[in-house]
Amino acid sequence: MSKREDFRFAERLRVRWAEVDMQKIVFNGHYLMYFDTAVGGYWRAMALPYQATMAYLGGDLYVRKSTLEYHASAHYDDLLDIGVRTARIGNSSMVLEACAFRGDEPLVGAELVYVYADPATQTSQPVPQQLRDVLQAFEAGKPMVEVRVGGWDQLGKEAGAIRTQVFVEEQKIPADMEWDAADAGCVHAVAYNRFGAPLATGRLLEHVPGVAKIGRMAVLSSMRGSRIGRAVLDALMQAARERGDREALLHAQMSAAPFYLRAGFQTRGPVFEEAGIPHVEMVRAL
Repeated sequence: MSKREDFRFAERLRVRWAEVDMQKIVFNGHYLMYFDTAVGGYWRAMALPYQATMAYLGGDLYVRKSTLEYHASAHYDDLLDIGVRTARIGNSSMVLEACAFRGDEPLVGAELVYVYADPATQTSQPVPQQLRDVLQAFEAGKPMVEVRVGGWDQLGKEAGAIRTQVFVEEQKIPADMEWDAADAGCVHAVAYNRFGAPLATGRLLEHVPGVAKIGRMAVLSSMRGSRIGRAVLDALMQAARERGDREALLHAQMSAAPFYLRAGFQTRGPVFEEAGIPHVEMVRAL
């Protein structure tokens, strides 16, 4: 039987009322949904946006077999940790093991067999070596992203594409408000996954001597909640320390304020609007 420490990754879910059956326990079929949800989180933890990754590789993964073993029942409002790990990788197939835990108690285990195939014909083909390498590196505890720090001439293409997608297209900020002359002189950071795909960005400029201003923090929607934004923020703060800044300041969208609080920032002053979006000033010592 699996143990919680066997899994490097786990997705936390809360049992909803609609998932409980007439026996007042989670209906058995819902565990497949739990495992499928956790597999999506597993891909995010590897910094691999699933659809873009499969398009890049030229294939897709199809479920061949799902085997579940029930040990105990989950109840309404239970907090469950759904562990997922890569157990085996064959020529054209891979096996994921999963387990639903309540605390350290294993409730339901699963073995999920996937076949890698051509999406047009659904005929199997070898699992790409690049994908094997990422899966094995993740399970070995290796980092999944590389954050590069540099000027706009080095990183502007990737940083600009992310900011366009997040701010201009998703948040509907007018393009003429997004782009300014400061980009040319800022320190920029871009996070890349192991396939070289850019996933998040941010920039650093001097607010006043000794005070760094961090801004334009953007993470692709499919990667939010995977700590990639934190990696970019940490890289920018380190760059500020290295040039001698003593404090970091930023204007956080209110929806992102909890993210910055977890990174040690504190709010300062009232809420205000920028580009029609509520913001709050936040600061922390470096």
